Amino acid sequence: MEILEQFHLKISERAKTYIGYPVATDYDYTELYPLMKYSINNVGDPFMESNDMQCKSFEREVVAFYADFFNAPANNHWGYVTNGGSEGNLYALYLARELYPNGIVYYSEATHYSVQKNLHLLNMKSIVIRSQPNGEMDYEDLSQMIQLNRQQSVIIMANIGTTMTEAKDSVPTIKETLNKYAIKSSYIHCDAALAGSYLPLLGASDFDFAHGADSIAISGHKFFGSPITNGVVLVKKSYKDRIGRSINYIGSLDTTITGSRSGMNALIVWYAIQKWGKEGMLKRTMASLENAAHLRVHLNAIGVKAWSNPNALTVVMPKPSSEICKKWQLATDNDIAHVICMPGISREKLDEFIEEMKQSQTNG
Repeated sequence: MEILEQFHLKISERAKTYIGYPVATDYDYTELYPLMKYSINNVGDPFMESNDMQCKSFEREVVAFYADFFNAPANNHWGYVTNGGSEGNLYALYLARELYPNGIVYYSEATHYSVQKNLHLLNMKSIVIRSQPNGEMDYEDLSQMIQLNRQQSVIIMANIGTTMTEAKDSVPTIKETLNKYAIKSSYIHCDAALAGSYLPLLGASDFDFAHGADSIAISGHKFFGSPITNGVVLVKKSYKDRIGRSINYIGSLDTTITGSRSGMNALIVWYAIQKWGKEGMLKRTMASLENAAHLRVHLNAIGVKAWSNPNALTVVMPKPSSEICKKWQLATDNDIAHVICMPGISREKLDEFIEEMKQSQTNG
């Protein structure tokens, strides 16, 4: 169809300058294409078989990989492949609400916009915590708010890489605050959409289950790259067991947010894990971090005050001209913008961006 050809032309052209959002581009799922002829539906709990048109064994392998990746309790973890990080966050908040119906959710002002929507859908009480200049949670403000409401259960939404600056909230520091006020009923969820996929590879993971997390959500389509959005949520099985209910006609428990779930998503994440392995994932991470350092150094050299948080692929800078923001599809927030040096973005592409920034500085 001509309309599809025109769209293909447009999208392929725009993809050449897509550096403002966290999407890897070095992927190839050609081997999975034959399976797209079939309706593969992982309906229900991934640990319970349903009909034959499903790939739950692949999904369970994905969950097992991330259980090890995030140091989940050996006999007390559960998870599934989601449609993306926002669904993972929704699922975790749903669990937390069922555990602590009168709990208060604490999240920083730098938290992803989907969390506010999720809280509205779940009708949960919440308090917004100030952020530090780098985007990290203000722990003093958190401490004061918890002290004021210490009689109620505490539910924490910790950011392991904020949207604009890729700042990481410290789970150990949050745990210290909970201990300080002797909070007995608490739940910590880590929104690790992008950074969670590579921080453990760098030995920089202080947000996993061993450090106090009760659940973790990541996005698969960010670090691995994918034509379909997907993610993984991992929780403690003892929490999940409180909400499941049996559905006769699917032959499984209803334990996920959606009913029907794309089996193709599970296959994509499984395939990416098999293809790259931890060694390949680390190699891609180091190349991306080197590109981020290259971009920072060269932007600073031309007078652009660019910076990054530790172990971040995100390079933050003052908001450039509207022309540059539009061409390079930069995410902006008030007076800042960022480039995210994802796997697949070449050094040559970054140098092209640097040159345009240089010309903009000169002309400005």
